[in-house]
Amino acid sequence: MTRSTPQQPTETTDDWWREAVVYQVYVPSFADSDGDGMGDLRGVADRLGHLAGLGVDALWLTPFYPSPWADGGYDVSDYRGVDPRHGTLGDFRDLLARAHGHGLKVIVDIVPNHCSDRHPWFAEALAAEPGSAARDRFHFRDGTGPDGGEPPADWQSKFGGGAWTRTPDGQWYMHIFAAEQPDLNWENPEVAAEFERTLRFWLDLGVDGFRVDVAHGLRKDLAPPLRDTCGNDAAPLNSPPEGDDHPFWDRDGVHEIYRSWRKILDSYEPPRIAVAEAGVSAARLPLYTRPDELHQAFNFFHLRCGWDAASFRRVIDESLAGARSVGTLPTWVLSNHDVVRHATRYGLPEGTDFAEWLASDGHRPAPDHGLGRRRARAALLTLALPGTAYLYQGEELGLPEVADLPADALRDPMWERTGRTHKGRDGCRVPLPWRLRGPSYGFGPGGSWLPQPEGWGAHSAEAQAGVDGSFLELYRTALRLRRGFRGAPGGERLEWLEAGEGELAFRRGGRDGSDGPLECRVNLSGRPVPLPAGAVPLLASEGGPDDPHGPYAGVLPPDTAVWLGRRPGAAPSRDEG
Repeated sequence: MTRSTPQQPTETTDDWWREAVVYQVYVPSFADSDGDGMGDLRGVADRLGHLAGLGVDALWLTPFYPSPWADGGYDVSDYRGVDPRHGTLGDFRDLLARAHGHGLKVIVDIVPNHCSDRHPWFAEALAAEPGSAARDRFHFRDGTGPDGGEPPADWQSKFGGGAWTRTPDGQWYMHIFAAEQPDLNWENPEVAAEFERTLRFWLDLGVDGFRVDVAHGLRKDLAPPLRDTCGNDAAPLNSPPEGDDHPFWDRDGVHEIYRSWRKILDSYEPPRIAVAEAGVSAARLPLYTRPDELHQAFNFFHLRCGWDAASFRRVIDESLAGARSVGTLPTWVLSNHDVVRHATRYGLPEGTDFAEWLASDGHRPAPDHGLGRRRARAALLTLALPGTAYLYQGEELGLPEVADLPADALRDPMWERTGRTHKGRDGCRVPLPWRLRGPSYGFGPGGSWLPQPEGWGAHSAEAQAGVDGSFLELYRTALRLRRGFRGAPGGERLEWLEAGEGELAFRRGGRDGSDGPLECRVNLSGRPVPLPAGAVPLLASEGGPDDPHGPYAGVLPPDTAVWLGRRPGAAPSRDEG
């Protein structure tokens, strides 16, 4: 039986997601409608025109559910509600309807690995006896040592410190992240049933899909005796296809969960989608996107890639091969709410320890902001690749990382859990500037929950709209061109072209499309290089038509990208005929 739901975009195909552009909205920092300094759903709804004008296909909303906010909303106390600081369920329905009216899909976050320690289930577990049904929804274990005063295992939290916290009655519970985020026991049928109800709740409202938080962490091996991990809190990124048998990362049992979820997603008309946040090896990532599991998985290898042509080509080839092995296409991600923004990252020396750099308030080493911005613009190569591009809010404005947030403003749990040595992720979460001036630069009528730096308005949408060569207009043009090439015969194919050392050159698109194939060239070397004779630039990351030393003059400067093609009605070039 399939279910149809109201409020769907009017024009849709079941595989819209294969080459979509999805815009990540970090709800607390996108737009504030009521002046309390915290972003909300009405603020998002009021700015949908920006997203539609940008040319994206969908928005992904980070958690807006009731939460004590120990981890920015990723500690959920009610999976089927809306936190009052973000609005009401009525606000969500209105946002959904207005987004669909703009032709935008809506993807929401789901956080199945852990809940809040304020969730009713966990309160019930703490009040229950060891060995009770209430505790079996989580991972409670007796400690080690003569009096059980040592943790059950040496497992470490991703946020610093141990992954076990002791309760007043002497037992310990597991949390891969903060102590306020107890891990759920996915061996318990109650847990699986509860999340299936949650999926259906949001699907029945009309959402178009889910982003699955910590998708690789749901199943654990807690069979006694618990195995030590030697302090390794991360999934092995070099695992062979058969896996490394880590006790709580990337275990084969997670795939049973996603096969059951896929059946639910496919039972709706049109079918809904899901994308996995799975920090696993390139050999293991395709397992999450097999035809009967999730549709996509985030490609963090592309995000982590250094500014090097050979490295980019290797990651692109491996990503395409892995995704195509299971009949899908890769995703391409440059920034998100968990990493240093790439406009800053690309201006730092290769090998920079970002935690240490943030601890220095962004001074050691000093970033080359001009270089970072230039490379971030050239990274529009990402939008030319086959697959789905995920943009992080403010990326289209060229926002830098705010590395010098004062200590008393930090909200990331990493700060306290690491003994105030790791500032965490707040620097990429500073609320967006919408206007040149005014309270919080247009973020809202009042202040902002994280302080915005002086001059933040210079990056605003107001400052860049209609300005030739601005980040915003570069992204708008790139997305408009991408939409024109998308869906052309052979459009999912990528062909590498001859290029010099330090350069990338590829073609994609059908040879009989009305706009012809798209050719992308990127110069990652330190020297200018000539463009092919007769090439027609459609878009360049630097240099306009009047620049005698830029792409329109047949020269590709360092750290510059260009899209080449033929305009409608133009004759094909010699190698196309």
